[in-house]
Amino acid sequence: MTIRNSFRLAILPLIFLASCGESPKEKQKSTVKAEVKKDSVQIDSSEIEKEKEFVLTEENAIDFFFEYQKDLKVDKVKITTRFGSFTVQLFDNVPYHKANFIYLTRKGYFNDTQFHRVVKNFIIQGGNSDDRKTGKKRSEIGRYLLPPDTRKGHKHHRGVISMPSSEIDNPHMLASPYEFFIVVTKPGSYHLDGEFTPFGKVIEGMDVVDKINSVKIGEGDWPSQNIYIQKAEVIE
Repeated sequence: MTIRNSFRLAILPLIFLASCGESPKEKQKSTVKAEVKKDSVQIDSSEIEKEKEFVLTEENAIDFFFEYQKDLKVDKVKITTRFGSFTVQLFDNVPYHKANFIYLTRKGYFNDTQFHRVVKNFIIQGGNSDDRKTGKKRSEIGRYLLPPDTRKGHKHHRGVISMPSSEIDNPHMLASPYEFFIVVTKPGSYHLDGEFTPFGKVIEGMDVVDKINSVKIGEGDWPSQNIYIQKAEVIE
């Protein structure tokens, strides 16, 4: 037997074994998984830039929402709880707060947060939670505050949605963008005017807001049974 024929006989089993391995599809799947997990250098640098998650900060939030609100054609958000749904319409002349609320809704932030504070005949407050998922979502979206916008003529009438100020090192009463409260008081809670920013009003489902306001509460105005926002959705 020649050296050439010996070489052919030796390599045939290797070819057979290779053909019995992963199919092309399986190879492709494992390659994709590796790239996703490890940020493979095979991905074009321009694609990497596109896939980077944008994070809001104190430095870029105002500029971002200024641009974001320019193309907004929507102004309504529907919030669903186990008590039912209600719809809020956002004010056009409070652009940063309106844009912020639409943006967070589209990002899915409010889903699975709670109405964590209920003060009888005064307000219900939502956007927070007692689980780690909420903190994780906040860190992924970014850490920032919004300037108050209290001079647009909006008052804290019953049904108005407004934004509380942050309690952390905040002498200028900057607004906490992840939370909101809805006034339940009849006809309103006007002592809040000038301190907080009204940015919309409930136009449908105020009876649901009243049901939430009537639940049994425990320490710190936290409802005795959690009231989750099952879904918040922009009405396109």
